[in-house]
Amino acid sequence: MFTLTINQTDSRRDGDCVPQLLKDLRHIPARLDFDRSVEDEVQGIVDRPEQAVEAALIALRTGSWYVGIGVGPVNEPLPNQIKDASGHGLIYARRAVDRLRNGKDRIPVAVEGPLADLAAESEAVLRLLGHIVHDRSPAEWRVLDLLTPGVRGQQKAVARELGITTQAVSKAVARAQWNEEHAARPGAARLLGLILEVR
Repeated sequence: MFTLTINQTDSRRDGDCVPQLLKDLRHIPARLDFDRSVEDEVQGIVDRPEQAVEAALIALRTGSWYVGIGVGPVNEPLPNQIKDASGHGLIYARRAVDRLRNGKDRIPVAVEGPLADLAAESEAVLRLLGHIVHDRSPAEWRVLDLLTPGVRGQQKAVARELGITTQAVSKAVARAQWNEEHAARPGAARLLGLILEVR
């Protein structure tokens, strides 16, 4: 399983951002739903590495969160609430987020698990993806939020909805490296998944 521990970087400056993050994460299928664990922290447990990548990139988008991913087992049966869960996956996620809080990483995502080399490789790929996501402008996000990966012929509809040209949509997609991001996501997920497979 994949546990995410997501801590707000500066709740005194930004206020409580937990409700918005929970809203942004609600579409991700989880074994144990994302929820506030303490004060300015969100935790959740997912089965699939693709879900972990998706959740991490959602949190990294705003630049307001430390994202720790723990790869490892969680004690079953799972409780009803994340704050009552236990197991190695949660310990790894806590270790990852604590490492971020004590560092100065520009893209604050960390991965911990039983295989340190694979965890480091998946962390590196997630940081590159996080860099792409974090650096997008609000105008680019207005376009990208209306697109669905892998569906052809969307740009005209998005242009109509936003009242801009198809060329402007195309330029925003290229500038934002949207296709590159979605092409690289499976690689990040595969590396995360290998940490469980090789054990």
